[in-house]
This record gives sequence, structure tokens and C-alpha cells, in this order.
Amino acid sequence: MSKFIEITPQEIEGNLFRMIGREWMLITAGQPTDFNTMTASWGGAGIMWNAPVAAAVVRPSRHTYGFMEREKYYTLSFLGTEFRHALQICGSRSGRDTDKVAEAGLTPRFDAPAPYFDEAQLVLVCRKLYTSDLDPENFLDGTIETHYNGGDYHRMYLGEIVKVLKKAE
Repeated sequence: MSKFIEITPQEIEGNLFRMIGREWMLITAGQPTDFNTMTASWGGAGIMWNAPVAAAVVRPSRHTYGFMEREKYYTLSFLGTEFRHALQICGSRSGRDTDKVAEAGLTPRFDAPAPYFDEAQLVLVCRKLYTSDLDPENFLDGTIETHYNGGDYHRMYLGEIVKVLKKAE
């Protein structure tokens, strides 16, 4: 089992734009007996209400959505490019139909308020503060609509980053 050290959000190294948009992340919520994860390449991090926050967006059609709705905490796990195949599995298969975590060869950990993965290089543990459904009436750029087939608009979850775990070297 990997060892992680706790750091502050200000000590996060690397480019979050690259990490989220190109390397991808896993959004995970649930309990040790019942959890789900999904690959995401949309989201962000910053400061809101004087707190470090991370945003995750999940479509209602995704199995992870119910877990995000039910739970108070979620994690964002960054695994690195060597786990691209695992991220592809977690992004293309539904936890409703298969044990994609096992299929991806990932090892879940449950020593935080939400599950994360032993293979992660960096984990943001987030406590939900706010949710908002994306409303196409508010899209100021009409091309945004091209990302949505059939009106499956994301719900945004804004969470306070309560813990940052970095894999020990």
C-alpha cells in the first residue's frame, strides 16, 4: 500500500489545467461497501468564500451522480499518464454493469471521508458546499450546446478542499 503525505492546497505542484484536461482525474464518492468512480476531464480549482475549492461536474445519467447527490464528501484522484488505460476503463464503463475498479486494476482506499485510489499521485478530498445545474438558458456562447446531446446537462459540485494527499516519494 502506498504512503501518502498531507500537504496544503497551496503546495500542490503541477499544472491543474493539464492534470484535469489532458491527464484526467477520477471523481469518486460513496462508502467502503458501496461507491463509484468516473473519469473526468472537466472541472477546476480555486478560491471561493475564502476557502480552497474544487469543482466537479457530473451528468445525471452517470452512475456516479447518485453517489455525489447522497454523499457529503467526494475525492478527485490524479493518477498520472501511466494509468491512462485504467482511466479509459473508468470513463467508458458503468459501475451499474461491471466492477470497473477491479477491471481497471485500481486499489480503493477508505481512510478519508470519501474513497480514493492507492495508485493516485495526488488526491483532493472535498466537502460539498454548493451544487448547481447547468442551465442552457444561461449559455452565453451558443457553441456550448454542442457538448450536450439530448439535454443531459451537468450538475456542478463545488467542494471545499479539506485535505490534499500527495504520494510520498
